[in-house]
Amino acid sequence: MAAFILERLCLGCKRCVNACPVEAITMFSHLAVVDPRVCIECEACMESCMHGAITFRASEELKNNECEERAASKT
Repeated sequence: MAAFILERLCLGCKRCVNACPVEAITMFSHLAVVDPRVCIECEACMESCMHGAITFRASEELKNNECEERAASKT
C-alpha cells in the first residue's frame, strides 16, 4: 500500500510534501505526486491534508481502478 493522491481534490498547497518524513512526495504541475517505492505508509501526509486529497489503497486496487477509469473514458 502507498499514499495515493486524488488529483481532483489536490490544491497544490504542499502540506503533504512538508509532512512526509522520507521525501516521498514531490510536486508536478501544481499537484502532489507520491513515489510508492519511497513511501513508508506513515500517513503523515494524509493527516496533514486539509482537503482530503490523500488516501491509502493497495497497489492492486489502484491498478484495477486505473484500468476501469481508462476503459470508461474510451466509451
